[in-house]
Amino acid sequence: MDILISVDNIKCGGCANSIRQRLTKIPHLLTVEVDIKGENVLITAEHDIRAQVIEALNAMGYPEKGTQEGLQAFGSKATSFVSCALGKISDKN
Repeated sequence: MDILISVDNIKCGGCANSIRQRLTKIPHLLTVEVDIKGENVLITAEHDIRAQVIEALNAMGYPEKGTQEGLQAFGSKATSFVSCALGKISDKN
């Protein structure tokens, strides 16, 4: 089952790397593709795990488009900055 999620705050390869690393830990997820330019995450899973994926993305600062505004959106941007930095660091190792 393919699930496409449009998310906020994806800016670079560090973001994409963090997203792939975190999402691949979710059971029943088969593949993860991150489209940086389009700000989309495409997963293939054995069954519908959309809610789990959205929860994981939110925790990393990459909420589904249109679901946050104001201070909540600002907090997500800050969280995504940290996730991105960690993705850049782990990509170099």
